[in-house]
Amino acid sequence: MKQNDPVIQSYIQSKEKQRQLYKRTLFIVSFSQVFGGAGLAAGITVGALLAQEMLQTEALAGLPAALFTLGSALAAFLVGRLSQRFGRRTGLFLGFFAGAVGAFGVVLAAVLGSAFLLFLSLFVYGAGTSTNLQARYAGTDLASEKQRGKAVSIAMVSTTFGAVAGPNLVDILGDFALSIGVPALAGPFILAGVAFLLAGLVLFLLLRPDPFLIAQALAADASVAETEDEQSAPKTLHRGIITGALIMILTQLVMVAIMTMTPVHMEHHGHHMGAIGLVIGIHVGAMYLPSLFTGYLVDRYGRISMAVAAGVTLLGAGLIGGFGSGDDLTVLIVSLALLGIGWNLGLISGTSLIVDNTTTANRAKTQGSVDVFIALAGATGGA
Repeated sequence: MKQNDPVIQSYIQSKEKQRQLYKRTLFIVSFSQVFGGAGLAAGITVGALLAQEMLQTEALAGLPAALFTLGSALAAFLVGRLSQRFGRRTGLFLGFFAGAVGAFGVVLAAVLGSAFLLFLSLFVYGAGTSTNLQARYAGTDLASEKQRGKAVSIAMVSTTFGAVAGPNLVDILGDFALSIGVPALAGPFILAGVAFLLAGLVLFLLLRPDPFLIAQALAADASVAETEDEQSAPKTLHRGIITGALIMILTQLVMVAIMTMTPVHMEHHGHHMGAIGLVIGIHVGAMYLPSLFTGYLVDRYGRISMAVAAGVTLLGAGLIGGFGSGDDLTVLIVSLALLGIGWNLGLISGTSLIVDNTTTANRAKTQGSVDVFIALAGATGGA
């Protein structure tokens, strides 16, 4: 879409149309996140166990998380660049499509018993998890500064529905997989492939006009004022980006490190797959459901205050999980729930800082670059 496109001009000239597009974008992104959440839960819940079963060793149990987070790092970079150039719609669709290909590749690897294909597919599957996370930015493109925390929150709340359902369908999906001749632990990846594909199609078909392209046009229309703002406080903007990035990187590192080994830890203590799915489901729910309130808190009390709260909550999760009994399901539930809440606080406060300190000229590619480091932090934690 070009600056002189009649559709773009109609949005530049109408504040009411901008507000309507903002609300419509939040609805579409939220709808896609329901499917995206179901897709990302597969790798979290059974990725380590599937690798352990296929390789007959626990030594590489953390490798699946490391691989799909490394894959998500590459995807974050590419999706950010594509979104900057072509808009959110194109970038997010291609990211989700790649994630679906990876998920179906994991299923094929399990059927063939191919470790190489498993690892390659997990790497590609990471594109879906990264894209699901990057979709949160789409809702902020037309948001005011006081709406950004809320906009991120609304998108993330919707992820809860799919993300909680996925782990709790492990047994059902396992039975379905066995009925079609696929190993039980590959069942959740069948759901992931379908879910990522649906998430991408929702965005590709419905996210019109593209909110980022409209935001770029609005910024270009006020280019003189924006140029003056950038020149007056470049160092402040730079510090804000670094601060937001560090908050999300540290949050991701801690969360993935604990989350990755929880299924293996629980299996060591005799917990069955249903219990593992329950704990991971509660954890994933705690990652997203608090967004109902987190966005308001971030906008009301400030980004840094909520980042400090994230650190305290993550510390509590680690202490409870580390010193509590692995045989006690309640201890594990409390620890993993706090882990999810801490991650949520850190992600939304950090995301809001990134949006606050970027312009449409660099926003999408900066967001993609920051998410690369978040994914690398997750890979480090998983490894």
